[in-house]
Amino acid sequence: MSATYVPRLVDAQLRRGLRSAGAVLIEGPKACGKTSTARQRAASSVRLDASPQIRAAGEADPNLLLDGLTPRLIDEWQLVPSVWNAVRYQVDERQTDGQFILTGSATPADDITRHTGAGRVARIRMAPLSLYESGASDGAVSLERLLGGEHSSSLGSELDLMDVAELLCRGGWPAHLHRDLEDALHANRDYLSTVAAADIITVDGVRRDPRKVTELIYALARSNGTYVTDKTLKADVSGRGQTLATRTLASYMDALQRLWIAVEQTAWGQHLRSGAQLRKAPKRHLIDPSLAIAALGASPASLINDPEAFGQHFESLVFRDLSVYAQAIGGTVHAYQESSGAEFDAVVVRGDEWAGFEVKLSARPEVVDAAASGLLALTRRMRRPPAALAVVTATGPSYQRPDGVDVISVLNLGP
Repeated sequence: MSATYVPRLVDAQLRRGLRSAGAVLIEGPKACGKTSTARQRAASSVRLDASPQIRAAGEADPNLLLDGLTPRLIDEWQLVPSVWNAVRYQVDERQTDGQFILTGSATPADDITRHTGAGRVARIRMAPLSLYESGASDGAVSLERLLGGEHSSSLGSELDLMDVAELLCRGGWPAHLHRDLEDALHANRDYLSTVAAADIITVDGVRRDPRKVTELIYALARSNGTYVTDKTLKADVSGRGQTLATRTLASYMDALQRLWIAVEQTAWGQHLRSGAQLRKAPKRHLIDPSLAIAALGASPASLINDPEAFGQHFESLVFRDLSVYAQAIGGTVHAYQESSGAEFDAVVVRGDEWAGFEVKLSARPEVVDAAASGLLALTRRMRRPPAALAVVTATGPSYQRPDGVDVISVLNLGP
């Protein structure tokens, strides 16, 4: 690996995929590091976003794009969708693992990968950097060990709430690691402008109104990490001078999800002993909370002055990081809420194991006490006991309480 490459948790997943399938697809938002990660394993490559001439040649004969040492990287493959079937055919012909790596920042509208890649293409989802990958978290508390019943402790990080606010605003974009904060904030605003004006067209060729895209992203940012409904999104867009019909909203949301800008935290289906009704709708997040901050025009200082908003976006940051860590150990992250409002902010599931998480910005004892009490009360109604219960805080020490609930600073959390 190159000296400047920041190791990622998906590195191991890519190595495994190249051993177990003819091709590997890495998909995720632009600028999250897909190409850099793929290049660590590729022996040759072609970038389809680099030249219209290369794309034209590939459209005429997609096999031209596949000629090279293997693993062969096809970067931004969705710009020449016919290359997918060419890869699939070559994988069948060669009968050898590890032939191709494909990266994609958008899922084609017909999603041809869904029904023609089975058994041939391993899929890896890539997100922006977690705090562990960027070095902001020391990983002293392992999610995998937590699921295994081990409990770690730490005196915590020297970083304070302002530092966490800055990390949240900067985001997990590799290019921001060495940028001044103001430059990173400006780049995040530019990122959203590009999504609204240009990138969203690449999903399916449909021209969408950049103003409406911008206002929809703003509406999602206002409700980042919550169970926001379509009705609320439409009202928020309307309140800023734009209108979105129900069908149009669905189209715009689909496009943002295909670009990996909007993501869902799906509901968990664990059965209760009681007959409580469960919320089945997902929580909605922007892929990185820094994009919500950019859309809202916020800053670290404004977050510090608005603890409620800070806490909301901090919960989205924890979801981002838990998703990265859970994927690395073969798990998934979900949401859980009863009709009464009792909830787990996040549930990590791996096989038959599950762990419930409550996210709190503050590590004050009275805040942690109330959160732990809520976790324990909800767990008593579950048919299957948890592997762990934890309150995730922004700062402070990490330890296990006498009642068995772990308190974990996000600056100690890792895979």
